[in-house]
Amino acid sequence: MMKKLFTTSIGRLRLLAILEGISLLVLVFIAAPLKHFWDVPGLSKSLGPIHGALFLLFVFNALRVGVEQQWKFKETTWKVLIACFIPFGTFYIDYKILRNIPTDED
Repeated sequence: MMKKLFTTSIGRLRLLAILEGISLLVLVFIAAPLKHFWDVPGLSKSLGPIHGALFLLFVFNALRVGVEQQWKFKETTWKVLIACFIPFGTFYIDYKILRNIPTDED
C-alpha cells in the first residue's frame, strides 16, 4: 500500500492531498488564531509558504493526473480541484474518488 503512494501518479496525488489538507487545517485552525488572537505570527510565517507550495503541487498534479487518466473535467477533475479550497475537502475527495481509482499496479 505505502509503495503505491510513492510509485504511482494516483498515489502521489493522494499523498499530496493528505499533506495539503493537513497544512490547510493547521493553518486555518491553529496558525491563524495564534496570529490574530494572541499575536504569535511565527507559525503562520513558516507554514504559509509550505502550504502554498503544497497547494500548487496538488493543483498541478491533479491536472496532470486528470489528463493522464482521461478524466472528464465536469465529472471528476473540477471536484478534485475544488476540494483543496475547503477544509477537510482533500480528505473527502481522497475517500470518495482517489482511493477507488485503479492504479498502474492493480
